Amino acid sequence: MTEPVKTRILVADDDHDILDLVAFKLGKAGYEVVAVADGVAALAAIEANPPRLAILDVMMPGLSGIDVLRKLRANEATKDLDVILLTARSRDSDIDAGFATGASDYVIKPFSPRELLHRVNALLERGNR
Repeated sequence: MTEPVKTRILVADDDHDILDLVAFKLGKAGYEVVAVADGVAALAAIEANPPRLAILDVMMPGLSGIDVLRKLRANEATKDLDVILLTARSRDSDIDAGFATGASDYVIKPFSPRELLHRVNALLERGNR
């Protein structure tokens, strides 16, 4: 009997503690997690093997989460990928910019790992309808 295919989620954050926490929480929930530490690696990993969902830190070296999101939305193969922006930027203008760029959701740090998991599950459920 074969194992069911796990839903793949990419997580990109240059803060290794947050990266490890999010990857651990998603892994315990049964997701296959691809964890990378910057925007350049995130874009390369997504283009090579698109996940079902990406969680991107906004402020990363190289390419920011917003830069990665813009490139994903401009690419026919990834334009519909669900993306959650995870960031300390909490001003209304930052949130507006995130959604205007095409974010599926926006989570402000510090965050509850349980709430993030609920948001991931909700996005994936909507996509499966």
